Amino acid sequence: MKMKIQTSFFELPADTHTSLRDSLLNHIQNLKDLSPVIVTQLALAISDLALLMVSWKGCTYTLIQKYSDDISSLPFLLEILTVLPEEVHSRSLRIGANRRTEIIDELSSHSSSVVSLLMNCVEKAGSDEKMLIKIFRCLGSWFNLGTLDRNFMAKNNLLTILFRVLQQDETPTNLHETASDCVCCALYAVENVDAHTDLAEHLFQGVLSLEMAYHMAVAREDLDKVLNYCRIFTELCETFLDQIVTSPGQGLGNLDSLRLLLVCAGHSQYEVVEISFNFWYRLGEHLYKTNDQMLHNVFRPYIQRLLHALARHCQLDPDHEGVPEETDDFGEFRMRVSDLVKDLIFLVGSMECFSQLYATLKEGNPPWEVTEAVLFIMAAIAKSVDTDNNPTLTEVLEGVVQLPETVHLAVRYTSIELVGEMSEVVDKNPQYLDLVLNYLMKGLREKNLASAAAKAIHNICFVCRDHMAQHFQGLLEIARSLDTFMLSPESAVELLKGTAMVLARLPLEKIADCLSDLCAVQVVALKKLLSQEPHNGISADPTVFLDRLAVIFRHTNPLVENGQSHPCQKVIQDIWPVLSETLNKHQADNRIVERCCRCLRFAVRCVGRGSASLLQPLVTQMVDVYRAHQHSCFLYLGSILVDEYGMEEGCQQGLLDMLQALCMPTFHLLELQNGLRNHPDTVDDLFRLATRFIQRSPLILLRSQVMFHILQCAIAATALDHRDANCSVMKFLRDLIHTGGSNDHEEDFETRKELIGQVMNQHGQQLVSQLVHSSCFCLPSYTLPDIAEVIWEMMVFDRPMFCRWLENALKGLPTEITGGAVTVTHKQLTDFHKQVTSAEECKTVCWALRDFTRLFR
Repeated sequence: MKMKIQTSFFELPADTHTSLRDSLLNHIQNLKDLSPVIVTQLALAISDLALLMVSWKGCTYTLIQKYSDDISSLPFLLEILTVLPEEVHSRSLRIGANRRTEIIDELSSHSSSVVSLLMNCVEKAGSDEKMLIKIFRCLGSWFNLGTLDRNFMAKNNLLTILFRVLQQDETPTNLHETASDCVCCALYAVENVDAHTDLAEHLFQGVLSLEMAYHMAVAREDLDKVLNYCRIFTELCETFLDQIVTSPGQGLGNLDSLRLLLVCAGHSQYEVVEISFNFWYRLGEHLYKTNDQMLHNVFRPYIQRLLHALARHCQLDPDHEGVPEETDDFGEFRMRVSDLVKDLIFLVGSMECFSQLYATLKEGNPPWEVTEAVLFIMAAIAKSVDTDNNPTLTEVLEGVVQLPETVHLAVRYTSIELVGEMSEVVDKNPQYLDLVLNYLMKGLREKNLASAAAKAIHNICFVCRDHMAQHFQGLLEIARSLDTFMLSPESAVELLKGTAMVLARLPLEKIADCLSDLCAVQVVALKKLLSQEPHNGISADPTVFLDRLAVIFRHTNPLVENGQSHPCQKVIQDIWPVLSETLNKHQADNRIVERCCRCLRFAVRCVGRGSASLLQPLVTQMVDVYRAHQHSCFLYLGSILVDEYGMEEGCQQGLLDMLQALCMPTFHLLELQNGLRNHPDTVDDLFRLATRFIQRSPLILLRSQVMFHILQCAIAATALDHRDANCSVMKFLRDLIHTGGSNDHEEDFETRKELIGQVMNQHGQQLVSQLVHSSCFCLPSYTLPDIAEVIWEMMVFDRPMFCRWLENALKGLPTEITGGAVTVTHKQLTDFHKQVTSAEECKTVCWALRDFTRLFR
C-alpha cells in the first residue's frame, strides 16, 4: 500500500482520496496490536498520503484530536507523527518545493500541539520503556525537520526529562540509544546558534551534565552507553564549532566540550575515539584557514593530548603475531588515524612531534608494541618534516635501517613503511642510499615484508630517480625475478612503476635496450600462455602480465626533443604481435580485453605519434573484435587514438571510418529496451570518443553522416542517471556547441560556426526541452553544473533563439500534481526564464537551475 501511494497515487481519482485515508486509519487502528513492522508501513502509507493529498488540511491536528485521548491508540499515533516529518524530504515523493514549504508551514503551526501531546504521553508512560522510546523518536523526528518552536522547547520540561533519562545509571540500553539520538537531533537543529540562543544554552548545559554518567558507564564497562555519550559530546562540539574557534573559553565556546572529547579519547576501546574524528578534521580545517598563531596556541595542548591518545590506540596487542593487518577494522582505524594526524600536525609542529616521538624510543626501552605504534605515527608525519639540514631525520633513518632482524616482525614491517615515507631524506642524503636499498632488499625476500618493501622501493625510485639511475641494473634483476618474491599483484606493479620511472632518467641511447629487457619477462610469459606451454609456477592469468606492461609503458616518459625518434618506439612495435594475439585469443573475455586495451592505450601514449605504424592494424582489429563483442574499452581506446592522431590530416578519414564502424554495433546495443541504462560504460566511452573528435578534428565529424545519429543518441542520453556517462554526454554537447561559438581566429572558424548553426536549427529545441525535462524529473542535483554549461554555451552561441527554445520548453512542464498541489507558478516560470536568459556567467545559470528543479523534486 505504501509503495502504491508513493508511485501510483496520481492514478487515483480525487474523489477516492478521502475514503482511502479513512480506510487506512481504520486499518492501523485495528492492526495496532500486530507486528510493529506492519504498523510502521501503514504509518508511512498514511504519512505519504497526507503529503500528497492537498485536500487533507491540518492532518497533524486532526490525528491528535481524534486519537490522543485513547491510550490504546497512542502507539500508532506516535508512529504516524514520527514518520510524517521524516517523509517530508523523502526522495520517493516528488511533491516539489512549493508543496514541501506548504507542508512544513502547516507542521510548524501545529508543532506545539505535538510537544504537548508528547509531554502528556511522558506523564502517562511512567517508566514504560517502549512508550518512552516512541516519544523520544518522535521528538527527534520533529527536531530534524526544524519545525519546533525553539523558545517553547527551551522552557519545556521534555528536555529536562530527556537528560534525566541519560543521567540515570539504570536506563535500559535501547531507551538510552533513542534518547541519545534525540539529543543529537536537537543539537543539529540549533546549529544556527544566534537564532536559538536559549535552546542552545539549555542543550549545552544538559550535555555537560552527562560527564558523570559517562564515567559510570566506563566503570560498568557498558560500551554501548559509552559510545552514545561520545556521539552526544561530538555532536555538541560539531554544533558549536564556530563558537569554539571564534571565542574559545567564552559562553558556548566553552572548551569543556573539547575536554569531554579528550576524556572519550582516553577510553580503552578505539571505537570510542573514532566517533570524534570528523569533528577534529573540521577543527583542523577551521584553524588552518584562520592561520592565527595565537589561536593555534590555544588549541595546541588539546591536539597534543589527542595525538598522544591516538598513538596509544594504534598499539597492537602484545601477543599479536605477524605484521599489522591493514584490511580488518583495526587496520582501517589506523589508516584513519594516519590521515587525521597528517591533517592536524601543523598545529603541533611536525619536526617537534617527530623529535619527541623518536626521543621516547631512544631514551627508554619500550615494549615492541609501543615501538611499533610510535614508528607508525612517525611514518604518518615524516613527509611533512623539513628535510633541510636536519640531523634528527638522518639519525632516525640510520637507526631504522640498522634494526636487528630479531625485533618483532610488526616493528620491521612498520620501519620499512617509515623508510619509504622518508624517501626525501634519502634524496637529500644519497650517502644512505646503498644502506637503505640493502635493508629494503632483505624485506623483499621475506614473505610477510615483501609488499611493504616493494612499496618503499617504489617511493625511493619516485623521489630519488636521479640517484637511482646507477642502481637500474639491480632494479632490472628484481623485475626479472619478480615472481620469486611473495608479492601481491599490486605490489609487483608498484615495483615496476618505480623501475620505469628510473628507466626514464637513463641516457636516451640506453633506454630502448633497457626497456626491452624490462618488458621481456612479461612478453615471454604471455607467449607461453598463448602457446599453452607449462606455466612452471607462473600465473596462468594474462592480466597479470598485461597490467605489468601497462605500468611500464605508463611511467616510461623520457624527455625526447623534436626531431629525435622515441627510444620506446621499436620495443612497442616488437611487442604488438603478442598483444594482438592475446586480444584475439581472449576476445570474448571482457576482463582480459579491458586489460589489453589499457596496455595498448599506455603504449600509444608512451610514444605518441611514434606509434603510427600500429594505427592501421590496431584499428582493423578493434573494429573486427567489436563487431562480435561490444566491449566499451574499444571505444575508449579509439578516443586515445583520435587524441593522438586526430590533427594529422592523413589519419582523419581513417579515424572517421573507425568511428562509423564502431558506432553501428554501439547504436544497435543502446537502442535495445533500457539499452542506455543497461550499458552506461558504453555511453560514457562513446561520448568520450565523440568529444575527442570535436576537440581534434571537428569539421570531418560535423560533415559526416554519423553526426546526426550521435546527436540523437546524446539527446536521449541526457536523461541517463549515471554520473560518469551523463558527465561525458554533457561534455560532448558543451564542446560541440562551443566549437561553433569560440572565435579562436582559426581559419575554419566561419565554417564551424555555420555547421554548428545548422545543428542547432535542427536539434536546438529538442535539446533544450530534453535538458529541462531531465533536470526536473530524471537527474540528481550533482549533474546540474554540467547541464548549466551546455545551456550557457547555447546562449553564447545564439541568445535570442535560445530564449524562444527555453520559453517553449517551460510551457511543456506540468504546473500541478494530482490532488491540486501547485508544482510551479507562472511567476516562478517567468522568473526562471529571466534569470537564465539574462545571466552574464555560467554559475548564475547553475544557481537558477538548482532553485528551479527543487520545485519538481
